[in-house]
Amino acid sequence: MNTLTRRGIRLGVITVGLAGLLVAVNAVPGAATPASGLTSVTLARGTDLSSGTIPLQEGTDIVVTEITVVPGGSSGWHSHPGGAIVVVKQGDLTVHRSIGSQCETSSYTAGQAFIEHPGEVDDVVNTGTIPYVLFVTFPRVPQGGSARIDLPDPGTCPGL
Repeated sequence: MNTLTRRGIRLGVITVGLAGLLVAVNAVPGAATPASGLTSVTLARGTDLSSGTIPLQEGTDIVVTEITVVPGGSSGWHSHPGGAIVVVKQGDLTVHRSIGSQCETSSYTAGQAFIEHPGEVDDVVNTGTIPYVLFVTFPRVPQGGSARIDLPDPGTCPGL
């Protein structure tokens, strides 16, 4: 047998052996323990359309709320001490952000998600024909404090 043939056979045996090992490892049951008496309900899920992150801080509260606003209604100008992670469960809304002397607007619909950064000044308006429903997680809320800070109109978004 020549050297090239022996190498081919050796490569074939090694490949079959590795494939067999891979099958055996994946066929062995995992060491995870099954849940018992647990029920998990997904309240909302959305694809994040914003950039950036919100850092967490030990010793602060994390608050989760469901917010519903009727058509034509709004959140009013506000900010959040630790920001907010928002998932739109239903409806259409427009977020007006006061950035310096500018007004930045973004629109979202059911199945989308976005972040309100800590200290960012926003007014969220229901621009749809049905109530919007949001599931919002507020990280870094002072212990026992409010997740929301009401603010006056900054005057950067005329007509609101």
